[in-house]
Amino acid sequence: MPDKSSYLILGGCGFIGRNLVQYLIDNDLASTIRIVDKVLPALAYLNKIHDESFKNPIVEFVNANLLNKNSVEKAFQNETPFDYVINCAAETKYGLTDAIYDEGIVNLTTTCAKLAALHNAKRFIEISCGRMASLKTPHKESDATDPWTPIANYKLMAEKSLSTIPDLKYTILRPGIVYGLGDKTGITPRLVVGSIYKHMDETMKILWNRNLMTNTVHVKDLCQAICLVGDREDTLSQVYNVVDVGCTTQGHINDIVSEIFNISTSYIENIFSALCKLDFDSVIEEINDKHSAPWAAMCQKSNVTNTPLSSFLHKEYLYEKNLNLDGTKLAQLGFNCQYPNVTKEQVLEFLIVDVAVVISDSDCEIGDFSEEFLVSVANQSTSSSKYRFVFIFLLLYFSYPFRKQCLLIIILMTGTKNLMIIILPVLDEVQYIMQHVSS
Repeated sequence: MPDKSSYLILGGCGFIGRNLVQYLIDNDLASTIRIVDKVLPALAYLNKIHDESFKNPIVEFVNANLLNKNSVEKAFQNETPFDYVINCAAETKYGLTDAIYDEGIVNLTTTCAKLAALHNAKRFIEISCGRMASLKTPHKESDATDPWTPIANYKLMAEKSLSTIPDLKYTILRPGIVYGLGDKTGITPRLVVGSIYKHMDETMKILWNRNLMTNTVHVKDLCQAICLVGDREDTLSQVYNVVDVGCTTQGHINDIVSEIFNISTSYIENIFSALCKLDFDSVIEEINDKHSAPWAAMCQKSNVTNTPLSSFLHKEYLYEKNLNLDGTKLAQLGFNCQYPNVTKEQVLEFLIVDVAVVISDSDCEIGDFSEEFLVSVANQSTSSSKYRFVFIFLLLYFSYPFRKQCLLIIILMTGTKNLMIIILPVLDEVQYIMQHVSS
């Protein structure tokens, strides 16, 4: 979008919303940004990077429950209409009733879209769901749909409702598994499980096979797609899949998890998979029972009393279903992934930043991973010396009250306690980070 525009981001405290705020600010695309969410930023587990974005002078926060029509009207009230309304809000928890999904997805989306039309928004962009079919061949936007989770089913209903709203200018995006800074539900659950098997010193056994398609997209690329489709007339009333070009499989993601935590993995295939299908609910219950006690022990060991992460896996997360999307339609608009495929370095990058921010909390009550995880990250970090040194500095900078823990990690990574030996080779990078953080 060449000119600065005004943005209304519904569900802006969520994973995608907070990254969109940062993306708009970093790329100088917005004149004003209004974030609307029922969750206050102080309670949304924002890391320091996103917290700074929310404090930008062009950003305004409105606390509102978008299930309430009066609250929705309050969210849209402004001296001039917002140019772009981005709907990142929806009920995303698994295991809920149909009534809750209907209210929290279909009705919420429809109500917000009607207000966007009434206020003559240039575009209403709906962040939908990519789980619209399970095929071995990539699923196109025009192909028949067969949603395989309740959330996807109600997202499809919400999509269809948009076409019935008079004067609504809308575009729909169907992302794959979204990952990146602040991810708690995309790739991160696999990392949580990986850390548990590291703690138990066991092989991580995985359902189905390594070729199960789990297409991904980095959250920054999703933000790029949002801005791209909002600026074109030919995207009106269109649906676009948003995925990277890596054709990610669960085997690829699990290989990364295995490498980070230095654990072995194996797959439950053939006759054992068939047995799992016969009593799938019991299998999931057994898996969660196995994970719960060690996860609780890990949290207790690290004095973590409150965390957005969980060892509990809903059955929808473990279905033998292919998330296999064709991104050609969006690519034809000029969409080019900044992150073409998931790499170990990318996963480490967003984990390191989140972990560094988490352990800087003065009361140390909110945490993501144990000290054991930090040590594992340090040992498994990329061989790039600059990457290691910047990681060390970030830990030092954000972790002032916890110098002992940082020193342990530094010794493991470098074999030295002399901080000058560590910092001098990358003094320019250190100064840049200090200026960026302080500004």
